[in-house]
Amino acid sequence: MASNALVPELPNDPNLRGDIVLPDPVEGRELLVRGNLSFHDITEVVLAVNERPLLKTPAPFVFGLLLASSMLAMFGGYVAFLFWEGPGIWGNNNPVAWAWDIVNFVFWVGIGHAGTLISAILYLFRQKWRTAVNRYAEAMTIFAVICAGSCVTLHTGRIWLDYWLFPHPSQMGIWVNFRSPLEWDVFAVSTYFTVSALFWYTGLVPDFASLRDRATNKIRRFFYGALSLGWRGSTRHWVTYERAYQMLAAFSMPLVLSVHTIVSFDFAVSQLSGWHTTIFPPYFVAGAVFGGFAMVQNLIIPARTWLGLKDLVTVRHIENMNKIILLTGSLVGYAYGMEFFVAFYSGNEYEGFTFINRAFGPYSWAYWTMISCNVLAPQFFWFKKLRTNMGFTWVIAAFVNLGMWFERFVIVVSSLHRDALVSSWDYFVPQTEWFFLIGTFGLFFTCFLLFIRFFPVIAIAEIKSVMPQADPHWPGHDAAGDGAHAKGGH
Repeated sequence: MASNALVPELPNDPNLRGDIVLPDPVEGRELLVRGNLSFHDITEVVLAVNERPLLKTPAPFVFGLLLASSMLAMFGGYVAFLFWEGPGIWGNNNPVAWAWDIVNFVFWVGIGHAGTLISAILYLFRQKWRTAVNRYAEAMTIFAVICAGSCVTLHTGRIWLDYWLFPHPSQMGIWVNFRSPLEWDVFAVSTYFTVSALFWYTGLVPDFASLRDRATNKIRRFFYGALSLGWRGSTRHWVTYERAYQMLAAFSMPLVLSVHTIVSFDFAVSQLSGWHTTIFPPYFVAGAVFGGFAMVQNLIIPARTWLGLKDLVTVRHIENMNKIILLTGSLVGYAYGMEFFVAFYSGNEYEGFTFINRAFGPYSWAYWTMISCNVLAPQFFWFKKLRTNMGFTWVIAAFVNLGMWFERFVIVVSSLHRDALVSSWDYFVPQTEWFFLIGTFGLFFTCFLLFIRFFPVIAIAEIKSVMPQADPHWPGHDAAGDGAHAKGGH
C-alpha cells in the first residue's frame, strides 16, 4: 500500500490479511485489485477518506477546495453582474448570436456522457473493470449536467422567464413550441439528469449504511442514516437493490444516444451551412464519450494517488479507458474528414466555403488546435508503454478536453461569423466570457471535491465482487468452513 495520510496502514503479513490471490485467468493481465487486500482492507481504504476528522483534512485537498470555491464565488459574482447588465456584456455580435454560452453548454453535456456509459452500459455488458471507476464517472455526470444547465439557463437573457420552457397552464394561452429542438433539450437534459442522479444515489445506498454503522458521533450517524434509507444488508434488501440498479441501468442506456443526439439537433435541423448535416447525431455522441472519458482520466489519476487508491484503481483500469479514448478519437477524426467530403460531394458552394473557411479562414487557429488535440494526440495510445504511463495519460486527456472545447467553438462560431451576406461578416472576440467559463469549472470542481470528501468514491460491494475471495472456489474457503483465511468481513 502507498503510504498516504488518508489511508490506514494495513498489515503486511498475508496470514493476517487472509490473502490467497488467484492469478488472473488471462495470462499477463494485471489483476483488478492489487496489493493482496482482504474484504476488511477494502472497506478501511475506501472509507478512510470520509471518516477523517474535518480538522485533519490534508493541506493539498484544502488548497484545491479553496481554489475551486474561489472560482465558484467569482462565478456567482459574474452571474449577479450578468443579471444586472444583461448579455450585452458578452462579445456576441450580429452574425455570431450564439457563442460561448452554447459552446460551454454542449461541452458540459458531452462531459456528462461518460458517466452513464461506464456505469450503465458496461454494467449491462458485465465488464468487471468498471467497478473501480464508475462512482467517479457517475458523480462527474451529475456535476457536469449542473454546469450545462447553468449555461443554457443564463443564455436565454430574460432568465426570470425560463419557466416558459415548461408546459404549464397559462391564462395567456402561451405554450412552448414542441417542434423546436431547443425545447427538446429541456426534456432530454432534465430526464438525463434525473435518471443519472437516481442511478448514482441507488449505488451509494449500501456504502452510506457502512458509514452510518461506523459513525462515531450523532451528526454523522443521522446524516448517513437518513441517506441509507434504513439499509440493513438483508437478502431482501440486496435483491431489491440489484433489481432497481439493473432497471435504472437499462433505462439509462438509450439516454446515452438520445441526449447528445437531441443536442446535435439544435444545429442539424437548421438550414445553416456547416450545421445542416445528418452526420451530427453520431458525431456528437462519439465526441461526447471521447471527451467524457478524458475528463474521467483527469479526475481519477490524481485521486488514485492522493487518496491512496492505487491498489483499487490500477493501471489496467487506466489502460482500458485509454483504449476507448483511442477508439472514439479515431471516430471523431473520421467525422472531421467526412464533413469535408460531404461538403465537396454536395456541390453546394456555400457548404464548401464554410469548411474551407474553418480550416484556412480567420479561425483556422482554433480548427487546427482541435485537430491536433482530438485526432493526433490520442494516437500515442497505440503504444502500450504510453497508454500505461499515468503522467502521459493525464496530459493527453487534458489535451483532449481542450480539443473538445475547441470543437464546439469551431462548430458554433466559425459557421456563424461569415454567412451568405458579405456585408454582415464579423469576427467574434470574447469579452467577459472568460469568467463564465472559469466559473463553471469552479462549480464543477467544488462539487466534485466535496463529493470525494463526504461520499465513498468507490463502490465497496462492487469492488469486492471482482476480488478472488468472492469466488466460491477460492482456496481461502477451507473445507472445514471455519474461514480461517477469509478474514475481512462483508
